[in-house]
Amino acid sequence: MAHSDADILASLATLIDPDTGKPYRKGLAIACNDNSRLALSVKLPYPAKSRFAEIGALFTEALAPFADGRPVTVEVSSQITSHAAQRGVPLLPGVKNVIAVSSGKGGVGKSTTAANLALALAAEGARVGILDADIYGPSQPLMMGLQGQKPEVVDGKLKPLEAHGVQTMSIGYLVDDDQAMVWRGPMVSQALQQLLNDTLWDELDYLVIDMPPGTGDIQLTLSQKVPVTGAIVVTTPQDIALIDAKKGLKMFEKVGVPILGIVENMAMHVCSQCGHEEHIFGHGGADKMSAQYGVDVLGSLPLDLSIRLSTDEGKPTVVAEPDGKLAARYQQIARRVAVKVGDKARDFSSKMPKIVIQNS
Repeated sequence: MAHSDADILASLATLIDPDTGKPYRKGLAIACNDNSRLALSVKLPYPAKSRFAEIGALFTEALAPFADGRPVTVEVSSQITSHAAQRGVPLLPGVKNVIAVSSGKGGVGKSTTAANLALALAAEGARVGILDADIYGPSQPLMMGLQGQKPEVVDGKLKPLEAHGVQTMSIGYLVDDDQAMVWRGPMVSQALQQLLNDTLWDELDYLVIDMPPGTGDIQLTLSQKVPVTGAIVVTTPQDIALIDAKKGLKMFEKVGVPILGIVENMAMHVCSQCGHEEHIFGHGGADKMSAQYGVDVLGSLPLDLSIRLSTDEGKPTVVAEPDGKLAARYQQIARRVAVKVGDKARDFSSKMPKIVIQNS
């Protein structure tokens, strides 16, 4: 045979993944290299179903010089693994990676961002869940179109409700819409742990946690008891929001939770009549925060009426207009988040042998 597997793989090492900016060195394997055909397997460490055809065409072209008249096939897939969280915190059953979406203050669109992030990851082929951790003001039941529904109880555990291909859980499913949660901090923290641990999450690649605003008891409980793979900080460009966002970022740093990046919401207003963009809340705030703390800006989102309307109708932007410009923004942010998770050290605890000492 004219070309060895090693020669072929070496030639492919120069191809650059546009989502990571790095060569496709890992995840490549020659599936077949005989007289009948040349086949390559490409496994990405992040979900990217929308990119599979593009990536397949890239590798098919690169393999052409080695084909020698044989048919070339390229199989592209995603292989999402568990990644390291805080030391000493075990992984949640049925959950590979936990992504916390937080904000320093309310009203910056954190819950909308969390919902669309979860839906965008699911659209790229991942198994995704979203936990509404805002005990005082749960909003995911409305956003996901599940308001008024109750989860099924199976063997003392809660079965998550599913919407748009995403598993969901919220305190809002367990209490009436107009019931005020007049609970002290310890009760709220206990409720969060129960929602997490007593939910039958079904083999999730990512669990997105929609955090309440601020840096209080729930955030502290999350950092100490929940295996958080990484956190996202949502802010608006205005100075008052950035002040609180910085506090949230520093809190995660202090408790050892990696920051995956910043999402700048309401970065500009888009006129629904003419499409004119105006920076009514200021400009460049997230970039300044990024430079100050060395944290990447994952993306910017506009203040757009359609985002609010679709979310209030229980069909967030990514499912309401999956081929639209706004959905493309959320999908780009989701890919960047998944790439950052994929770059983290893997968690091998499930593969480690367990030593049991018994009296004989």
